[in-house]
Amino acid sequence: MRDTRESRLLLVLLIAIAFALITVDIRGGEGSPVDGARRVAATVFGPVESGVASAVNPVGHAIGAVRDSGARHDRIAALQKENTALKTRLGSDARNRSRVRELDKMLKKAGAGQYGLKGAEVIAIGAAQGFSWTVTIDAGADDGITRDMTVINGDGLVGRVTTVGPGTATVLLANDPDFTVGTRMETTDELGFATGQGDRPLSVQLLNGKAKVKNGDRLVTFGSSKDKPFVPGVPVGEVVRVDPSGGNLTRTVYVRPFVGFTKLDIVGVVVEAPRTDPRDTVLPPKPKAEPTPTVTVTVTPSPNGELEANGEAADVVGDGTDPGNPPGNPPADPQADDNAQGNADGPADDDQE
Repeated sequence: MRDTRESRLLLVLLIAIAFALITVDIRGGEGSPVDGARRVAATVFGPVESGVASAVNPVGHAIGAVRDSGARHDRIAALQKENTALKTRLGSDARNRSRVRELDKMLKKAGAGQYGLKGAEVIAIGAAQGFSWTVTIDAGADDGITRDMTVINGDGLVGRVTTVGPGTATVLLANDPDFTVGTRMETTDELGFATGQGDRPLSVQLLNGKAKVKNGDRLVTFGSSKDKPFVPGVPVGEVVRVDPSGGNLTRTVYVRPFVGFTKLDIVGVVVEAPRTDPRDTVLPPKPKAEPTPTVTVTVTPSPNGELEANGEAADVVGDGTDPGNPPGNPPADPQADDNAQGNADGPADDDQE
């Protein structure tokens, strides 16, 4: 339709009629004169509107889903991040508790031996020098660490410092084949030299080839001149096997180290040696052996001459104190003696009568 004067007048007339109908409908309320026409229109156009809505609603839902998916994705990402943070916190709390226990045990060892320690953490395993058993710790020259210092943890001897940098140091572990430390046996004070054998027990050469050694005996470090590289009294391990000397001047025993070299975390570098040798005081107390119950069965003679077992103590053989019962014979029965005495007196009396 072209925009002409007549079309404009028609548009104005339609608008005026529409406003008039709206006014009449509002004032009429429930009795509006156009209510009938509204019902007819609803009857005619209602099915059409339903069909159009059925066709359009899925599209609308899809558009809404696409619009809301971004918000849901952000919420899921936030929840996943929060969950990861909680898992990390729980894991770190468990690890922190384990580290606190290790540190507490190491400090008790240092207190028992009067060692001055510099705490450190193992940050790498195996140095670049080769295939030796070494670890790297996060303490170095800036922390007062020097070469040939003893390294311990809460279980015992870890190793010695071999290389020192400004902030790190390399520790040669006690199970390395190139590692050797002087040892002393607990209580017997037998001296020897322990050498690492990798993942096998330490090999200890005792100076005394006739020394009495048994499984379970424990060793500590003997100490070095001026306490370098080893301070005295650090627990080394316990004997698990003893080889016969075979006439050799020295004797070889195999010792399981107290330290687990594959799970090192917190260690301490001994920066101040004890004033006196702590001897065996750093070793943990030995577990008390549970008493083994024993049952004592004693045997006593019965009147008929047979032996009977009971729970009371009784003499089974003579002890030589009874003149009529020499050693090795059963004790005399008093009742049998009385009967024998009565029989002996009876015939004599008859003869006198």
